[in-house]
Order: sequence, then C-alpha cells, then structure tokens
Amino acid sequence: MAGLPGSEPELWRQLLALLLTATVVMGSPGPATISVTAVGAAFGLRDSLRYAGGIVLGTIAVLLVVATGVMAALASMPKLAPLLAVASGAYILYLAFKIATAPPLAARSPEASRPTWLAGFLLAVANPKAYVAIAAVFAGASSREGGAELGLWAKLTVLAVMIVITHAVWLLAGAAFARFLRRPFASRIINLVFAATLVLTTALAVYG
Repeated sequence: MAGLPGSEPELWRQLLALLLTATVVMGSPGPATISVTAVGAAFGLRDSLRYAGGIVLGTIAVLLVVATGVMAALASMPKLAPLLAVASGAYILYLAFKIATAPPLAARSPEASRPTWLAGFLLAVANPKAYVAIAAVFAGASSREGGAELGLWAKLTVLAVMIVITHAVWLLAGAAFARFLRRPFASRIINLVFAATLVLTTALAVYG
C-alpha cells in the first residue's frame, strides 16, 4: 500500500490499530449489520446481494461524508438530525415487518418482493450508528501528533475495504440460517427474532 514503506514501522502499527479498531467498532451489531443478517436469513444469499450492496455503498458514502468534513456542516443544521432519525426509524420498522412476515423460502413465489439496493443505501445513509462509529474510528486514526501518519486516502481505502468485509460476514452469517427457514415454524421464529433484534439495535443506536 502506498505510503507504507518498510522504513516506517510506525505506519504499520497505525495500520494495524486502524484495522483492529474498525473491526471492533464498525463490525459490532447495529441497524445496518443486523438488517443485512436478517435479510440474508429471511430471503437467502442470492436475493439479498442487492440489498447488501446498497448497505455497503451507503456506508461508504457516510465514510466520505465524515472524512471530508461534510458531517460537521450537517451537524450545524439542528432540524436535519431529527428528520434523518424519523426516516431511518420508519424504514427500519417497515423492514422489520417485512422480515417478520416473510414466508418460508420453500413457499415463496418468484414474484415475492425483496429488499432493493436503494432500500439498503437509504438505510445506511440514515443509520445513526454509522456516523458515530466511523467518526470514532477516523478520529482515532487521526489523533497522532508529529511523526509519520497514514494518509487520508490510505485510511479511506482501509475503512472502505473493512466496510465491505464486515457486511459480507454478517450477510453470510444470516444466509447460513436460510436452510432452517424452509420449515414454517422455524422460519417464523427466526424471522421474528431477527426483526425484534433489528428494532432493538436501532433503538440502542439512537437512544443509547
């Protein structure tokens, strides 16, 4: 990676610290990661790829907003945050309802509606945890004074890759449950658990 010559061990230490912090903070349960898992479980891996792609693109968009300082400008608009929270909460409740009521995979018709990439993108952009988590990781990576420091593009590249990996892992974890969802009773129980977890993690992200 550019900017990480062998003569700068401090840069490698910063890179490792950035990776560990991103894994813990960005990979922890939140509205986006839980929704990806729930959608993967309810709709299967193939039918969830578009939604997961939207979540990834939306989260990367949040990363760019935080990194470029746009977030600071948005924070100066006191009426915007409540609107985002309401929009995010409304869609998450709708998504939780769709997950909770999704029929077993074996009984699902080809015409059954599936979450779209735009739905994932909008949820990621309106996800309150994403801004806090990414800002925390980015601030930690930029807190060193003097000496060598990872460049902006290096940080953005590392965090973008971590966003992709994190959501892919959560999606695969959810899709692993899909094989149990061909049984109506198991399907209903697992879908209800995921729907409730999605609502709970969103409430914790907003009010926690």
